[in-house]
Amino acid sequence: MLAGVLAGCGVAYYLLCLWGAFRFRRMRHQKLPDFAPAVSILKPLRGTDPEIYQSFRSHCLQDYGEYEIIFGVSDPDDPAIPLVEQLQREFPQRRIVLIVCEQVRGTNLKVSNLMQMLPSARYDYLLVNDSDICVPNDYLRRVLAPFADAKVGLVTCLYRGQAAPTLGSKLEAVGISAEFHPGVLAARQLEGGIHFALGSTLAFSRLSLAAIGGFEPLVDYLADDYELGRRISEAGYRVELSPVVVDTHLPPYSFAHFFEHQLRWGRSTRDSRRWGYTGLVLTFAIPWALLAVLVGRGAAWSWILLATVLVSRFAVALAVGWWVLRDRQVFRDLWLVPLRDLIGLLIWIGSYTGHTVAWRGNQFILKDGKLTPVTY
Repeated sequence: MLAGVLAGCGVAYYLLCLWGAFRFRRMRHQKLPDFAPAVSILKPLRGTDPEIYQSFRSHCLQDYGEYEIIFGVSDPDDPAIPLVEQLQREFPQRRIVLIVCEQVRGTNLKVSNLMQMLPSARYDYLLVNDSDICVPNDYLRRVLAPFADAKVGLVTCLYRGQAAPTLGSKLEAVGISAEFHPGVLAARQLEGGIHFALGSTLAFSRLSLAAIGGFEPLVDYLADDYELGRRISEAGYRVELSPVVVDTHLPPYSFAHFFEHQLRWGRSTRDSRRWGYTGLVLTFAIPWALLAVLVGRGAAWSWILLATVLVSRFAVALAVGWWVLRDRQVFRDLWLVPLRDLIGLLIWIGSYTGHTVAWRGNQFILKDGKLTPVTY
């Protein structure tokens, strides 16, 4: 019976996700304020990602007034440097700056680079996003408009994962659209708004950054994006979820690399949102419904429960994946959703079995969200 109760909780969670998707879609039709301040885009780099030059170019093709792009690398021989130089040649009219960040100020090199890039930023509004993010040409206009309200301290946005042909990459992409973002929209409903941020877009003012002590307090955290949003929210500012959706091109993950990446994310979230992450056990309705069928020895009620779970689960995947994110891959890979949920439960269990994470080829101990390098 416990498995049936847990599956029922999962159905209730799916209904909350659907309500969150409906509320977000309604928000997308609201008229944006006519506010377009000058902005400095900060893009810390390390190595290259799939379609990275296409992602760089999308930031130079914005239908927007005044902005600049500042790239930062920690290695003077980083393979991303020639691509930035190519971008500078292609867009000579755009202020594109490359900074070699020679100091290592903490275990999170991304934040370390941001600390060294910030003095070169000219403007009072800042935008940080990951190197592999590709954006539409109205991206800046939509992301910066909410700052017309002085109470807004940070704007973030949802994203689609463009999968490579491998199974691991497809599982990652379907997880983004059908698992992760439904959770974000459900949290927005339960918590009366967003109180964290996503690395796909972190737009904020210098005032809100100063209110949390700058980048320095984040330099040893793995989930720096989450911490930035949480701290700005706790400082009394509002965090907004922009209606714009961006793309990220996923690597051709092997299954082992996919599992490793998900385990790192799971352990990071476990430390960042302890109670919320614990509550995820109630969201894995498909595994619990299958267990109910086995324990109930195929009783009619267990099959009805499984059918209800599957219908509601696929409805969430389509509502968020297609209706909200416009992710065409969801239709093709819908059959992977039950497998992704089974793996998700294993990852949730595995996240509580240790504190070691692999990140950018290095091993770290994760404790209370902070990273300590593993020494041998």
